[in-house]
Amino acid sequence: MLLFLYFSLLFTAITRAQTPVGFSPNVTAHLDVIFSSVAVTPPGMNLTKAAVAKQPTIGTSDEALNGTYLFVMLDIDVPASFTGGAAGTRGVNLHAMLTGFKSSGQTMSGTYILSSVATSPASYLAPAPPAEAPPHPHKYVELLFEQPANWAVPSSQQSAVSNRLGFNLTQFTVAAGLGSPIRANYFQVAG
Repeated sequence: MLLFLYFSLLFTAITRAQTPVGFSPNVTAHLDVIFSSVAVTPPGMNLTKAAVAKQPTIGTSDEALNGTYLFVMLDIDVPASFTGGAAGTRGVNLHAMLTGFKSSGQTMSGTYILSSVATSPASYLAPAPPAEAPPHPHKYVELLFEQPANWAVPSSQQSAVSNRLGFNLTQFTVAAGLGSPIRANYFQVAG
């Protein structure tokens, strides 16, 4: 009976996670991510490069959010040949960091839309993973943070954001005074 209860709790925790297994921080609140008419649900679904060529629409379906938010998108499966890491290791590439997301007051298919006109500090870079043998789908993680008033990228993190490759989310959030992400989602794209 205890073994059944353990596996039930483990299964529940895994099914509630909106971030990939092993990704930190683990986020359980869902961020709606929609590319054209394709909603990323369930988290981890496979998409094509063509499907993710344009910046997604983001929002929430369980409640309307009323603050100001920072959107971050990461590729967490960049090959070592790009990151300078040891053979077989994977690194991180910053694909987007956009400020000023607020409720648009609009809904789309049950999603309360968040919108922003910002194209910085790091504009959307469409996923385009290289072909690998054997194929290795890249995981793209989307995170939503509460954005403090008058927030800006700290000077100590400017080069990390502009370089994008080797981006360290933990170091960035500490230096930037951000709390934990409040919502997340992820999808996969193969080269």
